[in-house]
Parts: sequence; C-alpha cells; structure tokens
Amino acid sequence: MSPRRNRPRRDDAAHLDSDRARQGVPTVQQWRDGDWQVRGISGGASTKTYRCPGCDQEIRPGVAHLVAWPADGAGDLTDRRHWHSGCWRARDRRAPNLQRGRSAPRYG
Repeated sequence: MSPRRNRPRRDDAAHLDSDRARQGVPTVQQWRDGDWQVRGISGGASTKTYRCPGCDQEIRPGVAHLVAWPADGAGDLTDRRHWHSGCWRARDRRAPNLQRGRSAPRYG
C-alpha cells in the first residue's frame, strides 16, 4: 500500500493555456447602458497602442488595462474598446471625453 497524498498531483490540476493565463477570463458586468463582457489585459500581453474612450489618452504597450464589448453577442471585433481600469470604473460618473479633431488618428 502506498502512502496517502495530501497534495493533488500536478497532472491532475487544470492547466490554462498561455493566452487565458496572460489575458484573463472575461466576466459580465452590468451597467446602466447594458451588460458588458470585460477582460483584464496584463501589461505583458499588450503589444499595441490603444486610445481609452474614457479619457481620450493613449494606453501604451506594456500598460495593464481592460477590454470591454457588449455582452449580447450582437457586435463584432470592432465593438471592443480598450479602457484604463480607473476610467472604466468611473464611466457612470462622467461622459466620454472625446476631444480629438476630425483628422486625428484613431486607435482601436
């Protein structure tokens, strides 16, 4: 008879793929304007520059932030928006701050 193991074996533990471990698992959040899928993005997973719709400032590569899209599933990839975490939490208290001129570049 072998001795009892108090710890689970490593091969029995659930393994996350590298994308899910880096980017997190989306959650559904309820806001006044509907339900949103929200996923945290770690600083190391970000490789592009985005523009936060809450403050109209850039989110540079390597900066942790989150991405949100409508939870109803009717949208496509163009409906995803990258937000600073603080701007997302404060979005009910302030309107979007879009101050770009018409010819200014847009970041997805």
